[in-house]
Amino acid sequence: MWKQRISALLLLVIAFGIGYFAYDKAGTNASDSVTPSRFPYRLGLDLSGGTHLVFRADTASLPESEVSEAMQSLAQAVERRVNVLGVSEPLVQVEEGGTVGTTEHRLIVELPGITDVKQAVDAIGKTPTLDFRLMKPGSENLTPEEQEKATFDDVFVTTGLTGRYLKRATLQFNPTTYAPEVGLQWNDEGAKLFAQITRDNVGKPLAIFLDGAPISIPRIQTEITSGEAVINGTFKVEEAKALVRDLNYGALPVPVSLASTQTVGATLGQGALNASVHAGLIAFIAVAIFLIIWYRVPGLVATIALAIYVALNLALFKLVPVTLTAAGIAGFVLTLGMAVDANILIFERMKEEIARGKKLPEAIKEGFHRAWLSIRDSNLSSIITAIILYYFASTPIVKGFALVFGLGVVVSMFTAITASRTLLIAVAPRGERALSRFLFGSGFIPKKSSR
Repeated sequence: MWKQRISALLLLVIAFGIGYFAYDKAGTNASDSVTPSRFPYRLGLDLSGGTHLVFRADTASLPESEVSEAMQSLAQAVERRVNVLGVSEPLVQVEEGGTVGTTEHRLIVELPGITDVKQAVDAIGKTPTLDFRLMKPGSENLTPEEQEKATFDDVFVTTGLTGRYLKRATLQFNPTTYAPEVGLQWNDEGAKLFAQITRDNVGKPLAIFLDGAPISIPRIQTEITSGEAVINGTFKVEEAKALVRDLNYGALPVPVSLASTQTVGATLGQGALNASVHAGLIAFIAVAIFLIIWYRVPGLVATIALAIYVALNLALFKLVPVTLTAAGIAGFVLTLGMAVDANILIFERMKEEIARGKKLPEAIKEGFHRAWLSIRDSNLSSIITAIILYYFASTPIVKGFALVFGLGVVVSMFTAITASRTLLIAVAPRGERALSRFLFGSGFIPKKSSR
């Protein structure tokens, strides 16, 4: 008997340590004024506050077969740019919509913790669009009056070589003048296109446009097959460094324009967080009261196991880590009820064994043994549902719900079988007193069978 009690005591000590780690008030948010935890909770935009940006992508010049790939490249480029600037837990996703007969491609960017729209737009930065253009025949012979009225589209024609083919940008220095330059290295497709452009247009100007404006108009001297090019505008060293950084971390494959913004204030986010926590606390208390009143000592044990379940889940949220949203917390609260289901199955099987005349320790072990198959099958079906929901979900909100729900089901199965069983065996009396049978019964005093 003492071995079971030592095991139960050790379990409670470990659970207390996990609970302390999970509570860790200083680490609720990495931006707290107090010393932040090494493992803070990661809160989504709806709980921490932040900015929701919608960018409209101009894909009109792309073949339909390349739009999807270009939008994914766009999302990756923006995400890299945001990550480099240190924005915590950004969300960047592609969305497709539009009216009947038209399709509009949008990029959704969520920046938790940034509630100033201007600051949010500045955080993403004016990511450059790189474009190589040839001069139209006769453009060099325009009169000064014609040049003044002409637009870039009147003078230059696109070649199709843009930043989407860029592999890498580097800072270089001209070996003769020592002026800073920006070296460009194309991917395989871009190298072939660049070689064709230089082969077919030897002796002609090739303008390098950045964000729709020419920054250099070199003349093609010979065919270039190395897959490399050089931007040799009148740069200062810091300007060249900034351009290299922007091209490496933000060269956009398609032009974008800011379509709409939405801000979730820090106060509103904190209010949503507090409401979610209160809802979870009320749910826990309500479940605990029901368990203790109806199942008595097993109900108290189940409540302790439920507290261990909560602590384990919160610790996992920190360590995985999981970005918590209101939907995710709803999934967590939902699994509280599922954790109780397993305990109720066990207790009902125990009650049946007690009614058959078995002693409490035997009834507890047999109750767990008989309930295991039902618990396993029901939880397995929930886990499969969570996996399917996570895999096929098209929005981060649904994915977050599925992830938290799936983790909760796994942890609830573990605590119901391990924690509840260890604690029940430790507190079960050896004798067959009426009080013991009452304390381990449910709803009414079970009668002993006549067998």
